[in-house]
Amino acid sequence: MQINPSLLNKFIDLLIPLRCVKCGSILENKEGLCASCWPLIPFLTKPYCACCGLPFEFEIEEGALCGACSYELPLYKTSRSVFSYTSESKDLILKFKHTDSIHSAPVFATWMARSLPEIENPLCIPVPLHWTRLFMRTYNQAALLTREISKLKGWTYTPSLLIRKHRTPSQGHLSKKDRIKNVSRAFHVPQSKSPQLGGRTILLVDDVFTTGATLNACSKVLLKAGAREVHALTLGRVVKAQQI
Repeated sequence: MQINPSLLNKFIDLLIPLRCVKCGSILENKEGLCASCWPLIPFLTKPYCACCGLPFEFEIEEGALCGACSYELPLYKTSRSVFSYTSESKDLILKFKHTDSIHSAPVFATWMARSLPEIENPLCIPVPLHWTRLFMRTYNQAALLTREISKLKGWTYTPSLLIRKHRTPSQGHLSKKDRIKNVSRAFHVPQSKSPQLGGRTILLVDDVFTTGATLNACSKVLLKAGAREVHALTLGRVVKAQQI
């Protein structure tokens, strides 16, 4: 006997109702946020820097760059983020990252996929954790997001192409200069994996863009190993007033 998929989904929704990823209230839609929480999340939309995705406070011509990218372009071709990392939005990421709220991954991945620029059939690679940190945490939140995005888009998920070879200290309170130094030699592409990167476009996924140091360090290694170009995608982005 065949079961109607739509009826099965409705039955599952009755048993396990969808809940707001912020406050936990039961939802009537699949967008991930209730009507009360939706306005609290500062979703990023145009205008923003054509390269790093930094939002502008005013309308500007298409393709404009922010001051930092005008001075020195990052090694990734584009970076996009879903929302600004604020006091209202950060709990979405912190719960997902530290309290095993992995059920939020499909919702976050849907939001992230909508933020993507036009790219064709990339290899999807998460920013890796060092194996010791992965052992302690039991999962890599960036990998969960990457896997869900690859399923949504029908792209190839390749979590083992990029390795974090050094366990770097937490970057939470480091300056941009110290962050760059901290991750400058942290990542590695195994020689046996390099042929898979040859001439390919890469989608590099992480949870938060703070200064871009980690994304730039990963991009450097991927490009050196043979990738054609790298596009970065994160869920949140730290936006400081002096950056805009």
